[in-house]
Amino acid sequence: MSKRRTLIWGVPILLYALFVGWYTDFGGPLDDAEISMYLERFEAIGFSQERRDRIQRFMETDTGRQFLMVNVVDYADNPPDVPGAEPGESATQLMNRYMEHMYAQLFKRACHPTVIGEAAFLALDMVGVDDLETAERWDMGALFRYRSRRTFLDIVSIPETMGRHEFKIAALDKTIAYPIETQLNLGEPRVLLGLLLLSAAAIGDLLSTPRTRPTGD
Repeated sequence: MSKRRTLIWGVPILLYALFVGWYTDFGGPLDDAEISMYLERFEAIGFSQERRDRIQRFMETDTGRQFLMVNVVDYADNPPDVPGAEPGESATQLMNRYMEHMYAQLFKRACHPTVIGEAAFLALDMVGVDDLETAERWDMGALFRYRSRRTFLDIVSIPETMGRHEFKIAALDKTIAYPIETQLNLGEPRVLLGLLLLSAAAIGDLLSTPRTRPTGD
């Protein structure tokens, strides 16, 4: 292969390998030492025993895979004043204070939102929900991608995260957040980037290949 073609195909391959190495946690499931370390962090932060027990079960069932956090949010109409925020701030302003910290922590660990949107209507289908009036009304929903449970725990065990969490609590009347491991994800960035780089390399190779004219008899 010529130097030109090596460059055309080598650069995309290198870029893709670097991206996958950053975007993927190759550490496997959490081991016992890591679980103990995170539990100590959460105890130092002040998590209740009940909350630590739930997180421990979350860690012990780790598969090592990425996951999406499903968030369903109902903003408070009259949020209380919170130390560190201006008096009278709206729920959106308080949530922005929380997310200002979270986005920085997320992006540098290859975590990010995949879907964010406002509710278009009340809940259209509910089963087994006792409080219909409360459960049918939500303001927005969001999906956040986490590289792994290890990465998620690194973020939420930062003391500053818990300090900013007070802004989130004040901004909400209610919320539900639970993790899912995808069986189908048509927007997987590793697939999309791979196809994009492969297409770009193929086009670049085609355009840079000298065309030979057929010789006549």
